[in-house]
Amino acid sequence: MAIGEFEYLLLAVASSLQDEAYGASIRKRLLEDGQARSIGAIHTGLDRLEAKGLIVTQMGEPTAERGGRAKRMVKVTAAGARAAADFYKMISIASRDVHWAEISR
Repeated sequence: MAIGEFEYLLLAVASSLQDEAYGASIRKRLLEDGQARSIGAIHTGLDRLEAKGLIVTQMGEPTAERGGRAKRMVKVTAAGARAAADFYKMISIASRDVHWAEISR
C-alpha cells in the first residue's frame, strides 16, 4: 500500500515512540524534528492510517496530568511497518546519485 510523506512521518515517529505513542507525544517529536504540525492534522493522519489498517489505536487510562482525559494510544501494525519500509526504500532508490549540496548552489 502506497503512503505519502506525512503518513510515513507518523508511522516512523509512532514506531520510535513505541508504548508512548499518542497524539501529543507524536506532535512533540515532530516539533523537535522541525516538522511542526497541528494536533488536528496529526489526528486526521492517524484516522487515515487506521482506516488503511496501518495502525491500531486504543484509548489508554485517564491521567491526572491530562485533566482526567485518556490518551489515544497508537501501535503500528505489520502492514504499517511494511508500508513505511516500502516508502523509505522508494525514496532511497529515487535519491541514489543525487547530490543536493551541488544542486542547491
